[in-house]
Amino acid sequence: MGTNLARVQLSRNVPRFLGSCAVAGVLVAGVAAPVAMGAGVLSNEVSDSVDGISSSLATSRQPLVTTVTDRDGNPIATLFDQYRLPVTYNQIAPTMTAAIVAVEDRRFWSEGGVDPKGMVRAALHDSSGSGGTQGGSTITQQYVKNYLINVVDRGDKAAQYADRADTIARKLREAKIAVQLGQTESKQDILSGYLNVVEFSGNIYGVRAAAQAYFHTTPDKLTVAQAALLAGMVNNPNLYNPYTHPQQALDRRNTVIDDMVTNRVLAEKDAETAKASPLGVVDGGPDIPSSTCMGAPDDAGFFCAYAESYLEQAGFTADDLETGGYTIRTTMDPVVSRTVKDAVDANVPPTQNGVANTFAVIRPGNTTHEVLAMVANRDYGTDPAKGETSTNIVANASNVFGAGSSFKIFTSAAAMEAGVAGLDTPLPNQSGQCFTQPGANQYTPQYCVQNDGTSYPDPISLRDGLATSPNVAFVGLEQKVGMPAVLDMARRLGLRNSLNTNDAGAKPDPTSKDTRYSEPQSQYFQDKLSFTLGNSPVSPLEMANVSATLMSGGVWCPPNPILSVTDRDGKDVPVRQQACEQVVPAGLANTLEAGLSQDTISGTSAAAARAADWHHPDIGKTGTTQFSESVAFVGGVDDYALSSMVFADGPHPQEICPGTPVHLGECGHGAFGGTVAAPPYFHAFSQLLAGKPDVPLPAADPAYLTARR
Repeated sequence: MGTNLARVQLSRNVPRFLGSCAVAGVLVAGVAAPVAMGAGVLSNEVSDSVDGISSSLATSRQPLVTTVTDRDGNPIATLFDQYRLPVTYNQIAPTMTAAIVAVEDRRFWSEGGVDPKGMVRAALHDSSGSGGTQGGSTITQQYVKNYLINVVDRGDKAAQYADRADTIARKLREAKIAVQLGQTESKQDILSGYLNVVEFSGNIYGVRAAAQAYFHTTPDKLTVAQAALLAGMVNNPNLYNPYTHPQQALDRRNTVIDDMVTNRVLAEKDAETAKASPLGVVDGGPDIPSSTCMGAPDDAGFFCAYAESYLEQAGFTADDLETGGYTIRTTMDPVVSRTVKDAVDANVPPTQNGVANTFAVIRPGNTTHEVLAMVANRDYGTDPAKGETSTNIVANASNVFGAGSSFKIFTSAAAMEAGVAGLDTPLPNQSGQCFTQPGANQYTPQYCVQNDGTSYPDPISLRDGLATSPNVAFVGLEQKVGMPAVLDMARRLGLRNSLNTNDAGAKPDPTSKDTRYSEPQSQYFQDKLSFTLGNSPVSPLEMANVSATLMSGGVWCPPNPILSVTDRDGKDVPVRQQACEQVVPAGLANTLEAGLSQDTISGTSAAAARAADWHHPDIGKTGTTQFSESVAFVGGVDDYALSSMVFADGPHPQEICPGTPVHLGECGHGAFGGTVAAPPYFHAFSQLLAGKPDVPLPAADPAYLTARR
């Protein structure tokens, strides 16, 4: 952490204290003797508690700020419980050390950790019954006290109260430890340690954080007036807060400057100049960064939140992340993220009423699926008036209306794996048909579907069906393959978390009598042929990972947002990751890619592709729900797997209508995946791939071109 305190040198000093109490013993005897409560009782109380305190000091590390960066190392967010930035003694201006010594402990440089005269005077006064208490604490003792309050007991209000109690026992405990520190630590390390741990009001801890928050400077550049203001705040951070109590803060600052003159570390003429200066704090401050991912840039908030939850699932606690002082280097690509964010904002403005546009990008691979971007037209925050949401609508199963016909990917893969159909297999495709649901009895109504339009051939090949998306052909294929196989394929290819949610996109509630809410989707859809038409809640991120699995030769890996984590000392911290799996044969994945290669050429997004002058070889599958509350484009190009989804996200969902901008309404014939969800893809990747050579798609495997049974 940069200083001996920051590295908690107490861990090597405190244990030695237990075997070297000569000075401390004299101190206890000398101070405790006049105390009416009895030296024996007090001595026992002190001795019994010091062991525990010493152990706590030895094992407790200061809370530090965790920094989250993009893949290039650019900070995107800070996570913290206490805003503290470590600093060494040599990084603190002499003005600051002189100011704090002058006002808090003038004999600091010559005393041995305690001020016996001051302590005896305070003990005699406090035990006389004359009312009130006196101080007598040195900076070393205050260091111990603040370390207990702000570090060891920061989560325990009762313990913090005891740490502040004006009792002789508490002061003697501090004194015993302070004596040991005075024997084993340099004055410079004690002083920098104190200035790293002490509070400067609110959530600002340590001189470096305070210098930044109040003056937009660093501690090595603090002027006399600035240093005196900060030193004065230590005694009572709330009373001497320059924003809430400016006059008290000014008076206190000037008192510190006078003390510096008295302590002969500042000339009188310089003191008068400093006292004549204004407070000089930053306007509207103190200026401290957000302590959560909601402070991230508009293209990084959802990514940051996902990285945080990913690490928690890997074993980090929320407290670890808020206090550990880690550097979390994510996989976020700042160019990709910015480009797709601009594309979705152009498609659906952030404040557009009731319409969300999410976009996720993943890099395929056989050992990891790195997440490159997670954005939406919504921003991650708490102000709905600004189009913000506090729900991670990119990672969660937040599209409760579903991804429409993009789910036909799962039926196709299951059929190819089972040998029921190959890419060239003709599928029955009447304009409309009713099907018997799995497990139906005489009272179960049939499931009736129609194709959108009458121009589809009957039969139609699976290859052409993937491009033009007839409903009847795929429901019939799903019935033939069987729901268990289709649902299992959806899980294997990527819908790991989505299928664990209920039909409302939430955690199943076993107390509900309604199976829509009590059962996970993996169970709820076992007898519902509507699954292949994509009417179930889904995670946009997981649908992008479905494409990544196909583009990785059938290898599924969890969507990974983390490149590395290093601790406060710069050491690598391993991050546990779920193992990758070969979930379908490479030949099947390649063949399905070949089947998905026609969507932007002759399929449902071809018109939008031509309008965007799109020419890159890619894979794609659009989706549109029955009443157009959600439309989707799921696909991939080069080494980018992606999903773009536009869906109703307000309390009064309606049909989504195309236009500039996309909006809710009653437009008669609503939006489609090709007309509304695909354009942000063409917009963004035309820029990202400009000037780059095309990457050909893999060839289909002949084993999956025809049915095998």
